[in-house]
Amino acid sequence: METVISGIKAVFGSELKINKIFLVIGLLYCLLLIVVGFFEMAYSKTRNELNLIKDSVFLNQKQNSEIFTREDISHLPYPVKKYFDYCGFLNKPKMYSMKAVFKDVKFLFDKGKTTLTIDYLQYNKVKEPARIAYIHSYKYGVPFEGLDSYIGGKGSMKGVLAKIFTLFNQTGENMNKACLVTFLSECLLVPNAALQDYITWEEIDHLHAKAVINYFGMEVQGIFTFNEKGELISFTTNDREAISSDGKSEKVRWTAVLGEYEEKEGIKRPTRLQAIWHYDDGDLLYFDGKGVIIEYDPAD
Repeated sequence: METVISGIKAVFGSELKINKIFLVIGLLYCLLLIVVGFFEMAYSKTRNELNLIKDSVFLNQKQNSEIFTREDISHLPYPVKKYFDYCGFLNKPKMYSMKAVFKDVKFLFDKGKTTLTIDYLQYNKVKEPARIAYIHSYKYGVPFEGLDSYIGGKGSMKGVLAKIFTLFNQTGENMNKACLVTFLSECLLVPNAALQDYITWEEIDHLHAKAVINYFGMEVQGIFTFNEKGELISFTTNDREAISSDGKSEKVRWTAVLGEYEEKEGIKRPTRLQAIWHYDDGDLLYFDGKGVIIEYDPAD
């Protein structure tokens, strides 16, 4: 009898252990489905933050009926005037804002880190220097989001993992300065900004012009370089610091490179945009965007 009882306990005890294992596996599988579903759903706190700022700062503006005239650009350096001519902005409506859409950008957050493939959505405002950019990517299957902004003279760079966890949120004077000089580098992409009082110009020669931007008591500058056709091909500055995700800052010469111009609705726009840090031990191409789509005064 004892032998039979022992056998029953052995059999049902083993089944109980197996059932517990299957229960744990089932719970883990359900949890995995919930997490994957959360990652795939449209909701994103960071994206919502972008939309709130976009709608209140960048899109809530009157439509402009003014056009670019020869008189508007008469004070600009020769290569900048040639750029306006070449791109076809003259006699076209002046814009209040710009939207730029980048897909599958090769991107490095910090020196020595792994390259990410990101989607990048950007808005710039003309009336006052303002800029916001949203980054979306995946790291090991987990969504990563970034939000860079420059509003009211304040710059920030935030990174969020799994839609919840804030990995970094850099602010401060160095970030304010970095964001302001980035806006300056893009002023000819949204060229009504180049005509505003906060930017002053100085001619260097027929292919180079210096620009200085002064806003909220901060001043930065850089050199724009053009080719013989009139295309803007680069902007270089010493007024931007490389700020890593852990907050470390290093003063490094920085260049934005533009190319592969295409014409749309009578206006030529660059479709290739790159950003390079010129470190002492070599150049670092950390942003490489192809097929960029630029839109003026977007509806969304």
